[in-house]
Amino acid sequence: MKTNPFDAGGALSGWTTRRWLRVGVATTLAVLAVLGALGGWAMWRTSHVTADLVDRRSPALIEAMRLEQALVNQETGVRGYGLSGRADFLQPYAQGVGGEKTALRRLRPLVHGDSRARADLAEVERLAGVWQDRIARPVSAASAGDAVRLSKERAEEGKTTFDPLRAAMTRQQAHLQSERETAQQELRQSVTLRNWTFSGIACVILLVAALVFEGLRRGVTAPLGRLGSAAREVAHGRFDRALTGSGPADLRRLAADLDSMRRRLVEELQFSEQARTLLDEQAQDLKRSNAELEQFAYVASHDLQEPLRKVSSFTQLLQRRYGGQLDDRADQYIAFAVDGANRMQTLINDLLAFSRVGRVHNDHRTVDLEAVLSRALDDLSVAVEETGAEITHDPLPVVLGDTTQLGMLWQNLLSNAIKFRSPDRPPRIRISAVREGDTWEFAVADNGIGIAPEFHEKVFTLFQRLHTKDAYPGTGIGLAMCKKVVEFHGGRIGIDPDRTSGTRVVFTLPAAGEGPASAERETGS
Repeated sequence: MKTNPFDAGGALSGWTTRRWLRVGVATTLAVLAVLGALGGWAMWRTSHVTADLVDRRSPALIEAMRLEQALVNQETGVRGYGLSGRADFLQPYAQGVGGEKTALRRLRPLVHGDSRARADLAEVERLAGVWQDRIARPVSAASAGDAVRLSKERAEEGKTTFDPLRAAMTRQQAHLQSERETAQQELRQSVTLRNWTFSGIACVILLVAALVFEGLRRGVTAPLGRLGSAAREVAHGRFDRALTGSGPADLRRLAADLDSMRRRLVEELQFSEQARTLLDEQAQDLKRSNAELEQFAYVASHDLQEPLRKVSSFTQLLQRRYGGQLDDRADQYIAFAVDGANRMQTLINDLLAFSRVGRVHNDHRTVDLEAVLSRALDDLSVAVEETGAEITHDPLPVVLGDTTQLGMLWQNLLSNAIKFRSPDRPPRIRISAVREGDTWEFAVADNGIGIAPEFHEKVFTLFQRLHTKDAYPGTGIGLAMCKKVVEFHGGRIGIDPDRTSGTRVVFTLPAAGEGPASAERETGS
């Protein structure tokens, strides 16, 4: 069974993707360097053989043939001059002498590196010198008559000296031709070697590319593909699907981290399911509690108020009929009973109103706060007139909410501002409205007695009172009801801590459109 070096437990299981890539790139570069060196050597070999053939072997053979042609021209000219005595036969001889010098000047460097070619050339030069010394120069330098005589005398010697020269030149050309053919054969072999080398390089490159592709597939893409497929299954809801990793160490760690996250997600989902079940149970309990609260409200509004009205009615009747007929203590007791019954009835009514916020009145629609404020001021008109209160306000917008609850909000805030007025000056109440994004921020500021900073939060608690009922009558439910109304509408309410004189209550409500641009209104007496 073969062991995958990428997998855990393999010989190279600790290697990360980066290390695999580094080793792979280094190996590939090394292989390419070797292949490049082989290719360069093959190209150099072919170029070297080609240069040797083109620059030395072929030119040497050509110059050897030119040398032979020059010597043959000399022999022909000397022989013609010696036979006829005509000076025009010396022209080929002179041309041959010049051609010989040119051919020798070119041929010597071409055979410099070849010992056999140098020996052949030396032999040709020696034999040519013998023939020229004995035949060519004496005949060409003699007069016409002497040339004919000298030519006849040395005819046999001329033949015996030129034939070895001709044979030496033939051997020289044969050797050069053989070397040229050898160079051509080497060139063909070099070209073949070069072609095979580059074919091998191409095959090795393809093999390296295939190995790199297979390594990336087995070590990176395939593990990532399997991990991605498993992750998509988990994303589609198969949370029991384990995320197992393969490949390099970092990919296995990634898979382990993802599987840990999956297990944590499963735990969170189980916890959420348990919490949802508990929430459903609590919702059922809350529904039962609301039903009981509604039943209590019904009982409080009917069964409790009926005997309370009887107590209040009879104590008031007792006060009217027997007031002044009993002693002062009896009149005081009767007054206590009447006041207690009235306050009890007011408290029950306020509790009923508080419990109905968000439960009975829950009709959200666009509400014109101008109209709501106008109705609240009508309800408070007697208190406004008695206290000489002056109430001003900015143009009020249209908001989303319940008309009845928002009316209760304005009435409680304004009645508090009037009730907790300063004894030495009439109430001055200012209502402002500012748009902030999707909400409106409202403020009700007065010049009353104010609220100490340590009570800014407590005043919104149910039944929280800062003064005795003799100083300021009330049940302590007003601001608690305001907070419940505002929060039911998705807003916030609080006391402005920067206000130094009087009280400034700030609250927000969701906007339903642009507010009107009407002028500021004033209500007062």
